[in-house]
Amino acid sequence: MSAATPFILRRWQKGDEMALVKYANNYNVWRNVRDSFPYPYTPKDAEGWIELCQGEDKPTVFAIEIAGEAVGGAGIVPQKDVFRKNAEIGYWLGEPFWGKSIASAVARQMAEYAFREFDVYRLYAGVFEYNVPSMKVLEKAGFTLEAVAKKAICKENQLYDEYIYVRFRDSLPL
Repeated sequence: MSAATPFILRRWQKGDEMALVKYANNYNVWRNVRDSFPYPYTPKDAEGWIELCQGEDKPTVFAIEIAGEAVGGAGIVPQKDVFRKNAEIGYWLGEPFWGKSIASAVARQMAEYAFREFDVYRLYAGVFEYNVPSMKVLEKAGFTLEAVAKKAICKENQLYDEYIYVRFRDSLPL
């Protein structure tokens, strides 16, 4: 396995707007994420996102920085009520950085962060059926396929299966 390109996970900050637009305004990125992720991705979207992120007391979303530039993002969403011991994990990466083992390393670091900083036992990620590279990312990061929710996703007016990957707190190295 090749070593991942060096990266830093850090909070989104003022000054990231242009890089965010540069990498997020990409159909190939957008087709693999939820529709709440705008496309086209505008400078106004970037400004709003960074402002929202800066308002977090305890960070749940991070920029993926490579060579001083924000090239993607990762986050966790702690769940509530009877699902309070769960958190959803998500990530996206600018297309020029795909296939370089970065996303797997990011997912691994995000899992470690989530288990260290939040009272959760189970992390999960949903992947669109056609996004096989993201399935491999999660497997390399220690997640396993838990279930397939049939026709659970509607993207571009098409129904797709959602592959649900999971990682448990006790699966971290001691």
